[in-house]
Amino acid sequence: MAIEGFDYKEFAQLMSSQAGELIPKDFNDMQKNYVVKTLSNFTLLAGEAIANDESLGFNADQAIFVTQIIAEWAFHKSIDLVHSGIMPEHWDGIMQKIAFTIFEVAKQAIKKNVPQDQILQLIEHHVNKSYKDAVDNLEKRGVITAEISQKAMSQSNIDDMAAQAAQAEAEQKAAMEAAAAQQQQAAPPSAGDSQALPAAAPVSSLPSGPLDKSLKLMSVALVLKILPEDRVEAILEKFAPQDVETIRNYMRVENLEAGLDMNYTLKCLESIKEFLPRRKTPSQESILRQLNRIFDKHPMEDIEKLFKSERPFLKRFISKAYEGDYYPIPVKVAQIVVQYVKDSV
Repeated sequence: MAIEGFDYKEFAQLMSSQAGELIPKDFNDMQKNYVVKTLSNFTLLAGEAIANDESLGFNADQAIFVTQIIAEWAFHKSIDLVHSGIMPEHWDGIMQKIAFTIFEVAKQAIKKNVPQDQILQLIEHHVNKSYKDAVDNLEKRGVITAEISQKAMSQSNIDDMAAQAAQAEAEQKAAMEAAAAQQQQAAPPSAGDSQALPAAAPVSSLPSGPLDKSLKLMSVALVLKILPEDRVEAILEKFAPQDVETIRNYMRVENLEAGLDMNYTLKCLESIKEFLPRRKTPSQESILRQLNRIFDKHPMEDIEKLFKSERPFLKRFISKAYEGDYYPIPVKVAQIVVQYVKDSV
């Protein structure tokens, strides 16, 4: 008997489509296909098993939770295997053990009403143990060398992605601090300074009063002046075309920092920080915050119309978010939904 609100086939398709965007750029077609296919197959198998096993008594939230965990670990550990040096003919056997372990641990934990955060910790422990046992077994049988075994055990895509996210956040923070330091150290221009500014942004065009938007755009320009070009372009994509041109003009102004108050600049940057692109995966909390801002600006009736013909779990996701709760769909999928709502209302 199907679980209301849980379409495992559709769920597997959504997960696999998202996985394709996150696969390492250095993977060849065979490796990319393996990761996506593995995630899709295990998600389908787990979803089907849950949907057809009435003895589990899972509701839609629990079914999605377990299936999502299997999908995410299938993604991370299949990438680890590609990087491991283990021959491809042994990958499936290792992945099957991991998927089975996740399914059994999650199933028993949910039956015992273990809190979700503890379930996630249990699963991570058992995933790592299953992976290690499988690699050790290959080494004992002489299938792989001790060197390959050590290389395989050193892989952790989930930690790599977390490190990349932390680095991106650190870079953004460092850029803001550097801009503030540059502004603090800059001496105000003397009255006799006759150095000409670019025609696109003469001194007279800089705001002399509390023009909030102009000061915010100037603050953005101050940060962008010290960032690499690719980061600059990625950030500018988040702004309206007319604001982009204004920011570019301010970036061409020499001694821009001299015309800004450091404390106010930092406040401006803090207020627009949500627009800056980040590589880290959004959290459930950030998804809810984004949706709450949308709910504050638009009637719920208008948002519900967007989902009138959509799938049940998406409707439930929106209604739960309106109530302040997160309906457990993959955060990558949730971010797409949020962007769709932003673009449509």
